[in-house]
Amino acid sequence: MNMNRHLRLILGVAFCVLLGFTACKKKKPVSERIAKAWVAQSVKHDATEVYVVGGSNNAVPGYSNYLLILDANKTATLEEFDNTSYTGEWELSGETTLILKNLGPEPPTGSNGRLEFTIKTLDDDKLVLSRLSPSLKTGNTVNEYTLKLR
Repeated sequence: MNMNRHLRLILGVAFCVLLGFTACKKKKPVSERIAKAWVAQSVKHDATEVYVVGGSNNAVPGYSNYLLILDANKTATLEEFDNTSYTGEWELSGETTLILKNLGPEPPTGSNGRLEFTIKTLDDDKLVLSRLSPSLKTGNTVNEYTLKLR
């Protein structure tokens, strides 16, 4: 009976150690996890959903062309729903704000070449961004982009 107790204790401790190692897996920094090519899965203008991938009644079907490339050396490429393309740089402010800056050749309407987003969700294959300021291009709406890997 005493041996049984020791065995259970040893197995319990081993299980806890194993659980601790698997639970303490360190995530990569946001800057590494976000540096990918992203396409639109769905888009909202304010609270109105205007695009869902594969949808037949999309109010803004051009979001099927939306592409955001954030590469590891901090270069950003943005292809908008209206087929305009911008290249610039990207950076993070903390872990929750994505900034696209020095966008050109012509800056996005009313942006001075700078777009800022709140990172609402970041998973290995999903990114949800919400613009911090209204988009003049979409009628002064605050847009939310649910993106997936390209």
